[in-house]
Amino acid sequence: MLETSARLLRLLTLLQAKPDWTGAELAARLAVSPRTIRYDVDKLRNLGYPVHAAPGIAGGYRLGAGAKLPPLLLDDDEAVAVAVGLRTAAIGSVTGIEESAMNALAKLEQVLPPRLRQRVTDLHTYTTPLIKRGDAVSAETLTRLAAACRDHHRVRFTYTKHKGSAEERDTEPHRLVHTGRRWYLIAWDTARRDWRTYRVDRITLLQPTGMRFVPRPHPPDPAGVIRGVDTALSAHRAEITVLAPASAITGYLPDSVAVQPIDDTTCIVYAGADTPYQLALHILMLNKDFHVCGPPDLLDAFAVIRNRLNAITC
Repeated sequence: MLETSARLLRLLTLLQAKPDWTGAELAARLAVSPRTIRYDVDKLRNLGYPVHAAPGIAGGYRLGAGAKLPPLLLDDDEAVAVAVGLRTAAIGSVTGIEESAMNALAKLEQVLPPRLRQRVTDLHTYTTPLIKRGDAVSAETLTRLAAACRDHHRVRFTYTKHKGSAEERDTEPHRLVHTGRRWYLIAWDTARRDWRTYRVDRITLLQPTGMRFVPRPHPPDPAGVIRGVDTALSAHRAEITVLAPASAITGYLPDSVAVQPIDDTTCIVYAGADTPYQLALHILMLNKDFHVCGPPDLLDAFAVIRNRLNAITC
């Protein structure tokens, strides 16, 4: 006969495995009496698990939905499936749930045994997605950063700037933010004694994780920090005067792109990209008339695109 704690976990696993069980079925599976099953069900209820019971020959037990989500018990294959699904969601395959997926993945990978964590890593290493969104970010890096934000552990990393130089940073991480194109880390830089925003795809984490820290009061609002950050952290930037009201532009742009209204018919878009050609295409995709006076590499990219279009023949 199983010890009480082990039996409760086994009973909870059975109740999660299928919708309905009779008392006799559960008693047979756990090698106990129906009376013991009733006692164990009462213990689960006291722990917050909503176990419903129906009396009579046709009655039985069912694990219902409650006000709180109880811990789930997963077997090996289920744990791997959930971790793979969360990693896929975290890199943006389903918009709007990236941050929640990364937080859940950080919790799950913390308790995964090494053999299962390796299975999850192998699946991602040897799987090639056909659709790529944004810049590639290591799921391991995201998971470690999310855990550091949650547990208030300082992190050290090498940060590669857009010109290619690298610097070592020591930070107190506050929040991971996903803009739809990229992941960013908002953190307190201990050397600069100020809040900084870092592109996660340019971060190479260093071991070990730093000491714990006390969260600083009045951290920056992620929404305010992220607005315009895609431009600020891009290698090529430009200010474009767009002949359209700001309200007609902002709906087509992520929050990370800053737009400044000028009047009812004109606004300025602060655009950025990793190459002049990407920047030119981003501007053209606004589908509005515009004026731009530089920089020179952007004007050269527009000239190349114009010449290629002029060379098209039917």
